[in-house]
Amino acid sequence: MSLMETIAEDLKSALKSQARQRLETLRMARAKMLEAEVALRAEMGREYKLEDSEAIRVLAAYAKQRRDSIDSYRQAGREDLATQEEAELAIIQEYLPRQLSPDEVKEIVRAAIAEAGATSPKDMGAVMKLVMPKLKGAADGKLVNQIVGQLLSGK
Repeated sequence: MSLMETIAEDLKSALKSQARQRLETLRMARAKMLEAEVALRAEMGREYKLEDSEAIRVLAAYAKQRRDSIDSYRQAGREDLATQEEAELAIIQEYLPRQLSPDEVKEIVRAAIAEAGATSPKDMGAVMKLVMPKLKGAADGKLVNQIVGQLLSGK
């Protein structure tokens, strides 16, 4: 079963069990995936179905929006809204690959630095090109960027 089908089934379950927040979050996630699918149909043809890797990319972007919203709400002193966003983020993360720890990301980055022969922060772009495809949806890009910067600057 594809990721979109799984979310559609879970959406039905949430509707039956009247889990309002889960229902709303899954509806929004499904809408984002359908939007991406429709956009890709222009290139790939009318019958194109979103692949799981593309659906994960859409969900990862949606999760990033939730994280950014949490930060913004906390800075504005709106803990109630931040808590709501955290609940939505938890639901979305159920459908994403397991998030790697900073130590696991560091190991992947170290391997990419060695592979690229990077020696200074100037080589950051080359390292990021190697690292990001390996970490699709499994690590936040901001965290990866920080780790690459730290390791290349020798901190």
